[in-house]
Order: sequence, then structure tokens, then C-alpha cells
Amino acid sequence: MAAPQPNPSATTPADVTLLPGPSSLPVTGEFTLAFRLQGKALDKYSEFPELEGFKKNGKTRTTTTRSVQGRQFLDLTITQRYVPYGEGEYVIKPFQLTVNGVVVRSSGGVVRVGPAPPAPGAKLAPPSASTPVTPPATSPATPPGSAPAAGPTNPAAGLPATPPPNPSTLTPPANPTAPLQAVGDLDKLFGKPKQALYEELHDRAFLAVVADRQSVFVGEGVRVGLYFYLTPPDQAMLAFHDFNNQLPPLLRALHQSTAWQEPGPEPSITPDTVRSQGQLYLRFRLAENVYYPLTPQALTFPPLALTMVKFKFLKKPEPGQDNRLAGYKSYLSAGTAVQVRPLPPHPQGGVVPVGSFRLREAISQTAFRVGQSVTYTFGVEGRGNLSAVLAPVFNAYPGLEVYGPEVREQAAPGGGRKLFRYRLVARKPGLLPLDSLVRLIAFNPVTVRYDTLRPGLRPTVSGELALPAALPKPEDDPFYGPALAEADTRLQSLDVYRDVRRYASWLLIGLAGVAGFGWWRAGRSS
Repeated sequence: MAAPQPNPSATTPADVTLLPGPSSLPVTGEFTLAFRLQGKALDKYSEFPELEGFKKNGKTRTTTTRSVQGRQFLDLTITQRYVPYGEGEYVIKPFQLTVNGVVVRSSGGVVRVGPAPPAPGAKLAPPSASTPVTPPATSPATPPGSAPAAGPTNPAAGLPATPPPNPSTLTPPANPTAPLQAVGDLDKLFGKPKQALYEELHDRAFLAVVADRQSVFVGEGVRVGLYFYLTPPDQAMLAFHDFNNQLPPLLRALHQSTAWQEPGPEPSITPDTVRSQGQLYLRFRLAENVYYPLTPQALTFPPLALTMVKFKFLKKPEPGQDNRLAGYKSYLSAGTAVQVRPLPPHPQGGVVPVGSFRLREAISQTAFRVGQSVTYTFGVEGRGNLSAVLAPVFNAYPGLEVYGPEVREQAAPGGGRKLFRYRLVARKPGLLPLDSLVRLIAFNPVTVRYDTLRPGLRPTVSGELALPAALPKPEDDPFYGPALAEADTRLQSLDVYRDVRRYASWLLIGLAGVAGFGWWRAGRSS
């Protein structure tokens, strides 16, 4: 599509201005974001951002008329109003608006929401000497003196989503590095505490690190997952908070330096329905990996923490209003460990794969002739670490040539199938004893013993013994035969190339001398 051509009436960046909102306001006040369009008609504009900690409360459209040198211009101002959920300090990241195709940007800032001012005419009792000044309580997710996190929210299916953190046009604080000071609880300072308007409901959600077995052998796989459980009624009061920033530290904590790790599926936004101790839960998969221990050292997973948004609800709901107040709650999982047992002694214990494998073999034909090429496939299928299954080597056998193998792997959760395809060429007739030529030794953790997987196919080779063909003589070749007959048989000196280099050097020196003499004669003539 061709780009639109500029015209005199098009909106320019100078016609659109962002109006910054206040840097502080009471909890009963309104925060505003606005833009002003000067002297142009409004065609279309993008939506104002959602702000964490605030709720949109309608828009205001204002038109003013100004006169410049006898001409009248209309200025249009669109204002988006926000009401805060509660007191606190909120960080707003940069955002952008598009007005009539012009993009205007804001660098963001900080909004401080303070307590509500006292009612006009109210008498405030002075604080008594026995009433201590108490700093405001902080949730486990927000350290004292810091603002609530404003990273991206990843709402999962079935959970309510908090408004995504989008920044606004704000005036940054004069000294952002200045330490914050504790503020006293006004209810305790100025009188008897008021009855809370919001109540926090009990939830049954929890975070857990779950291993599908508590003890494994070296090389045996164990599936470990990090899951968040909640009951269906908990969906109305919980939402994921800043999930994209919380997940990487959790994945690093699950890493094990003494195990081969295969990552599982991506975090699921769709919960599974599970039942535990008679209670129905919705389970969100945050991380899941399969670990194959390389040493007898136990796999240890530390306690992990996940911060969620938890809403409080008005005791007396009002129709047509959002009766929730957002807060934060941290869920801590208990640490767990998986014991690792060493393998029983075996001559090839260092290279033996561990798993419950079954032999899968195939051949292109069970009867073939001498010199004919056939394809033989030897593979394993089952549960285990396929990366530890190496290609078996054929034993030397007179009259059999082995080429390959080609490796094909079909992975599945916790195992899969791995095939090795060879090309066989027999040079003598008879029965081909594949069961004595190739094998694979694996340790079965279910039966706690070593299994030897051997081929069951015994193909038959027919025909006569193929003797190696004599190599052709060079003099019998139609091209090289006459060339060799006419070649000079005299020995050449080993110094011939050094002599050529010396003669070439003398020639260059002579040419340089002739050129110098000519240049000298030309100079004298002039």
C-alpha cells in the first residue's frame, strides 16, 4: 500500500501535546492523562493506557476557542480520568499515544497516592503520648521503601488479570534517590481506628515443586515440575503478577549442575484439573523438566516464592462499581530432594544407557544375493535418556561390509525412539548371524538388572563366493597407457625449481638496469 501523501491540513507533531498528570494526589482524588490538539479536527486516536493501581473512570472532552491575528482556532483536549485503588507509590513506565497518525511519547514517572484529607470542619484530636507512630504495613511482595513492581502481567486462563502496567505523562520526582520516610497510620494518630471497608477472603492456593519419584538411579530420568494450585472459587480473588519477570529466577533455581536436563513444555496458560485429598484444584504448570543424574549426588530443589495479586472485596458492595482492592500475596513452596542411587557394577558401566528400552529392528529383505546391498535398522524404544544411547558397533565378520549408520530420533516426554540404519553388503553366501555381530547393553531400572538387546533376524545370503576383483593396470588404460609410454623417463634434478628462481631474479635485475639507463639518457637529453 502506497504511503499517504502529505497535505497542508495534515496533523503535525507540533499540533499534539501531552498534558502531564499530577505527581501526587489523595486516595479520594483523580489522576488524569490528557492530550491537546491545536487547530485541527480530531479524526481518531489510540486508547489511553491501563495503569496499575488505578481504574479508568471516564473521559472528558473540552473545546476552547482562541484568536490569533484576527483568526479563530479551536483547541480540543481529551482527558482520561483514573481513580486509585488505594494508597501507595506507583511507577509508570513510558508509553505512547497516536493522534491523527502522529505518535507522541511519554517518559513516565512516579505517582504518589496519599491518605484522604480530613472532612471540612472536622475536629482532629491530637495524638496521645501513648500512641506510637506506626509505619505502614508492607506486603511480602513489596519491600519497605520501594514501589510496587510495575512489570508486565501474564494473566493465565481462568484467573482475573490485573491491569497491565502502562506508564503515563508524569513529572518525575525532584530527587528520585532520596530515601522514603515512614508515614504514621492516620487512623491511629488522629483517633479510634475506623472499621475496614474491605475484607480479605481466605484462599486455598499454594505453590509446590513436585517430583514424580523420590529415588532414581544414575542416568534414570525424573520429572520435576513447579505448579501453582488453586481452587475454582479462588479465581475471583487471584491473578498473576509480573509473571515474565518472576519466571526466569524460578527456572534458574530449578537448574541442577549434576544432571542432564531436558526442558519440558512451555508454561501452560490453561490449567489442568486435578484432585488432591478429595479437593478439586486447578493446576497451572509454571515449569517442568526431566533430569537425568550424572553422579550419585542427590538432586536438591530449594524453596521457591511466587508473588500473586490478591484482591480484597468491599463488605458492602455497591452496584455499578468495582468492589475490589488489589494487593499482593507471596506463596512459598517447600523444598524437595530426589535421592540418586549408583548403578550395580558392570564392565561397561560408564557407557551403559539407563532406561526401559525395547528392541526395534527391520531389514529391507531377509534373503538376498552376494554383492547386493540391503538396509538394516537397529533401534530402541521406551522410557529413558535417548542422548545416552550410542550407535552400536558391528563386530568384524569375514565377507560382510557395513556402512553407516544413519541416526533418526523421535523424542517423546521422558523417552521416545532412536533408530540406527546400516547398509550391509555380503561377499559370501550363507546365514548372516546378526545376533552375534551387534548388540546393545542397557540397565533397566524397573527390573534392576542389565539387559542385552540382540537382533532376532538371521537373513540368508545366496549366490557364489565373490572374489575381490584385480585392480586394472595403468598401462591398460586407454588414456594413461599411451601417455605413460611417451613420457620422458630421464631423472630430473631436485634443484631445477631453485635454478629457475635464480634465472628469473637475474632477468629482473637486468631489466631494472636497462630501465634506469633509459631514464638517465632521457634526463640528459632534456
